[in-house]
Amino acid sequence: MKVPPVVLSIAGFDPSSGAGITADTKTAAAHGCYAVTCPTALTVQSTQGVFEMRPLAPDFVRSTVRALAADLDIIAVRVGMLGSSAVAQTVASILRDMGLRNIVLDPVLLSSSGTSLLEETGLPVLRKELLPLADVITPNLDEAAVLTGIEAAQTQAPWEEVLRWLRMVAATLHGLGSRAIVITGGHLPEANDYLSYVEDGIGREEIFAGTHIESGSTHGTGCAFAMSIACHLALGQELPQAVRLAKDYVTKAIQAAYPLGKGIGPVNHMV
Repeated sequence: MKVPPVVLSIAGFDPSSGAGITADTKTAAAHGCYAVTCPTALTVQSTQGVFEMRPLAPDFVRSTVRALAADLDIIAVRVGMLGSSAVAQTVASILRDMGLRNIVLDPVLLSSSGTSLLEETGLPVLRKELLPLADVITPNLDEAAVLTGIEAAQTQAPWEEVLRWLRMVAATLHGLGSRAIVITGGHLPEANDYLSYVEDGIGREEIFAGTHIESGSTHGTGCAFAMSIACHLALGQELPQAVRLAKDYVTKAIQAAYPLGKGIGPVNHMV
């Protein structure tokens, strides 16, 4: 029997399983990969929002990743919610020292209900230490604005104006050390995603067209997208194709979602 690629999820624990490490486990299974997980924080949350967040001890995070890496051949990594600056620094140190590859950084800053998921002192760590370590980062429009300090995009502006903003933000993120950036546009009327990366010393870009889907089940779309990219990289896809396939996966996961809970429900990870 063929052994599936192992993908590590370093992220928060969502007890409703719409996002974080439990959702990543489902996403990996849907892609024919095997997920191992390292929790960074515990949350009290449901489909109605995040009510409490407690980061774990940095030493616990370090020990977890070391134990997993000593036992398994980890092919790709998704880094999501970090919770505290101490955990963010620890994760950066782990990634740097252990030489883990195919790192997809999902810079989670706020929950969809508006709760902060990274303390303010963690933002410089994210910018200075984690961005240069990632093979690709997957911010949404708001996260990209915060990371760069650039005023947020006008989502209702014509696409040509939004595209100029995306290029400016991507250039700034490259200047901060990012090798490849996917800025997700799920909140745009066109729902286009924008990829900027360097290949053979040449800057390249690609736009992945989409349409906005009206749905009450969109919790965890960012996690699913980033984990899907990590899985496709682990399966041997090149970055542009991994992004394209991940976008298709999330679209299908939203379309196939079933109603759960009294708030914003999860996508259907098992499509």
